[in-house]
Amino acid sequence: MTSSEETPSFRLAYVPGVTPTKWVRIWNERLPDVPLTLVGVSAAEASDVLRDRGADAGLVRLPIDRTGLSAIPLYAETTVVVIPKDHVIAAVDEISAGDLADDIVLHPLDDTLEWEHRPGRPAIERPATTTDAIALVAAGVGVLVVPQSLARLHHRKDLTYRPVSDAPESRVALSWPENETTDLVEDFIGIVRGRTVNSSRGRPKAPVQPESKRSGTGGAGRKPTAAKKAAAKNARSGSGGRTARSGSGGPKGGKRGKPRRRS
Repeated sequence: MTSSEETPSFRLAYVPGVTPTKWVRIWNERLPDVPLTLVGVSAAEASDVLRDRGADAGLVRLPIDRTGLSAIPLYAETTVVVIPKDHVIAAVDEISAGDLADDIVLHPLDDTLEWEHRPGRPAIERPATTTDAIALVAAGVGVLVVPQSLARLHHRKDLTYRPVSDAPESRVALSWPENETTDLVEDFIGIVRGRTVNSSRGRPKAPVQPESKRSGTGGAGRKPTAAKKAAAKNARSGSGGRTARSGSGGPKGGKRGKPRRRS
């Protein structure tokens, strides 16, 4: 029981439309002994799930309530309008928000797009979810402006979508409790940022290893240096002694020779 409780694991929350498949695959390759569990959450509840520790980290749509949370923006999505296939807009490749002026543009409660001025005409009542709004579009009640990944997620044969050139983009971020930046969170940050295996972790251990090596190298370097200095000192002392003896020996030999000549 104890070993089972101590087994590390990682829970990753994600909102509709976000596909973490690639990052999960890399995680499984790099940390095969640490199971990663996916936790599907709605965009509205994502921040609360993270604050309540329902997941270690989450792929969320900005903006979110950042209270107590850290976040790293990852990418931005194209915004599209979802329309019936027989809608007049289906005849063009791209539109502007102004082209929706005569349409009822649905605004679900879980929408995360930040508009300064919402396009089109508002519906009498806001749909509770994007899923509900898609059903209303299929029924001919209005159109829906969403991130492209959500249009793909809710694909139907009777609907299509077109990019809206001047619409705000949906931004996807990695978020986690700011006081819980664990080693495993650092590992996942490295993965989503595209770091290699050797540079994927921001742990304190990473810089310690090079220092250890430098310290070892430095120690190895100091010994030869000290030896060289000692050898050089001995060499200077030895040559100095010999030079002194040689120099003093010359004159002494001369002095001894002179008395002999005199005698």
